[in-house]
Amino acid sequence: MRAGLIALSLGLLGAGVRPAAAITVNCTVTAGSINFGIYNPLAGVGDASTGALRVVCNANGGGSTSITVGVSLTTGSSGNYATRTMQSGINKLTYNIFWDPQHTVVMGDGTGGSYSGTAGPITIVNGRSIQATGTMYGFVPPGQDVGAGSYIDMITVTVSY
Repeated sequence: MRAGLIALSLGLLGAGVRPAAAITVNCTVTAGSINFGIYNPLAGVGDASTGALRVVCNANGGGSTSITVGVSLTTGSSGNYATRTMQSGINKLTYNIFWDPQHTVVMGDGTGGSYSGTAGPITIVNGRSIQATGTMYGFVPPGQDVGAGSYIDMITVTVSY
């Protein structure tokens, strides 16, 4: 289909008719921190918290186009999706990030038991913006004997379109 459209555009250009300008789409992603607060290793239940996820796409040029937006997350310092880890010095606290509040579908890149997210196809028109928002559900399992400290991990969120 694209080869036919390109050949048609070249034929029109040769006939003195200008083709419409192509549309360019740019998307950005913002992800809020997931703050678990104070972890109690003696509690019988884990700590759950949420973070916001937002993708905004803008279109420039002529006409409209359809896009499918993909979102993926890295493993962080653990190097795997099965169990992510936050660190405070040499101490580690396991946790994970999920697509659902039941903590069953791990957010990731589609490997290692994780799932990336998609939305679309979405039609975007020149001069317009579209946005998609979602929630990241974090969970720290109970019963981890860890020392006091500030535990952190760094996750990169990538948007593709």
